[in-house]
Amino acid sequence: MQFQLTNEFLEQVEQLIANKDGSALRELLHEFHFADIAEILEELNSDEATYLIKLLASDITSEALIELDEDIREKILDRLSPKEIAAELEEMDTDDAVDVMGELDEDVQKQVIGEIEDSEHVADIVELLKYDEDTAGALMAKELVRVKETWTVAGCVREMRRQAKNVTRVHSIYVINKEGKLTGRLSLKDLLTAGDKAHISDVFIPKVDYVTVHTENEEVARIMQKYDLEAIPVVDENGVLVGRITIDDIVDFIKEEAERDYQMAAGISEDVEADDSILKITRARLPWLILGLFGGLGSVYIMQGFEEALEKFPILFFFTPLIAAMAGNVGVQSSAIIVQGLANDNVKGSLFNRLVKEVGLALINGTALGILVILFGFVVSQDNLVSITIAISMLSVIIVAALIGTFVPIILDKRGIDPAIATGPFITTSNDIFGIFLFFYISKIILGF
Repeated sequence: MQFQLTNEFLEQVEQLIANKDGSALRELLHEFHFADIAEILEELNSDEATYLIKLLASDITSEALIELDEDIREKILDRLSPKEIAAELEEMDTDDAVDVMGELDEDVQKQVIGEIEDSEHVADIVELLKYDEDTAGALMAKELVRVKETWTVAGCVREMRRQAKNVTRVHSIYVINKEGKLTGRLSLKDLLTAGDKAHISDVFIPKVDYVTVHTENEEVARIMQKYDLEAIPVVDENGVLVGRITIDDIVDFIKEEAERDYQMAAGISEDVEADDSILKITRARLPWLILGLFGGLGSVYIMQGFEEALEKFPILFFFTPLIAAMAGNVGVQSSAIIVQGLANDNVKGSLFNRLVKEVGLALINGTALGILVILFGFVVSQDNLVSITIAISMLSVIIVAALIGTFVPIILDKRGIDPAIATGPFITTSNDIFGIFLFFYISKIILGF
């Protein structure tokens, strides 16, 4: 049965921690999955969580630490000694160990490295720390199963058994030549059906998808998604096999990117959490709020320029929020679809074709909404010319908003800027300004003031 954390169970754990009853805690939690342990840790305070980490076996707590929110993990690590952190890292795959090491101060990193007994594990961690954070080199794990194409099947099986002891999950078996360069992959089915004396060179699959240590994480995610891969090998500049990236690492990366883009689209310029300090949250939100303020002031200035229109046709004033809202909504819809398409590499074809498509879509939507506005005017006995003016203005505003929402993300992407900033306040503010201006300008032409 799937574990569900209840208040009663949490209170029981907290009471046992308060009593320092380690034996009872071990007995209570000894069969729990590390993900369940992580869920418990997140509900405890930092001192209680640290006590539990020190109490339980490292093969469980090391996995639980990886599952924790970064802020919670950092608070726990601050309460552990370098030797205790080293004990946790020794149980982790190198990619997870590097993630944890990256959260430590340089001085602490050096102390922790000095406490790790496995020299090969230390060398792998130090190597991965050298790569840029957003590249495959930093994302990969060094643990994998590799076989040489010159080996016999029998020799290959013996070597695989030895290597697999250090690999948590064997997704793929990679084939290398005598220089260590990646030459292909090995199907487990072909290995089992081949004769013991057959050579790997006779049964391996030479076609294999791979990335280099400098490939950006977004490109790694795109390749793995496109080819439906559970793991992908990583090679260095010379084609030498140096590691692998598994699907769980990519899922974590995609989740982090989605959260960051969501916050950016909502007008939050930094990665923040709900329990962060007021200063940090303010710093993340204020820049976009200032942009919105200036956008609003710009709209006020535009309306002042059409003061005569508001005197002759005061009803236009009441439709101003409607026009601004439609402009913002259409712009955000268009930009959200384009940003999603750019992220998934689905935005294909020429810009002209995209232009024609967006204009056509805007015409259909704008016409339908315009008809509804005219019908509304008829129901409330509104002047027909005013209703037509509002409908035409809305149609024009929707077309412009759709074009802005579509092409701003594309232009930003071509210039190497994250297109996610095009959604939310940026598009809403710009479309508010353009929308109000078009509304009054078209009204001036039709109503003749």
